[in-house]
Amino acid sequence: MDQPPKKKAPNRWLALINMPIQMGVIVFLFAYLGKWMDEKYVNPHTIYVKVFTLLGVVLAFYNINRQLKEINKSEDEK
Repeated sequence: MDQPPKKKAPNRWLALINMPIQMGVIVFLFAYLGKWMDEKYVNPHTIYVKVFTLLGVVLAFYNINRQLKEINKSEDEK
């Protein structure tokens, strides 16, 4: 009889605009952590900043991939 109201889907363009910002913040924070680790534990090759920056990029791409799958899934349900 009474059907529950449909949830309004968040605007997908808003999510797409936020993705580069999220990616930049993740990579920046991991690079900053790596720089801090290099200063705390000195080594000649600055390995921490390289490893943490690469890890941040991988994590950022994983996050974007997950969000895009969710957006496409919600588009298919319409």
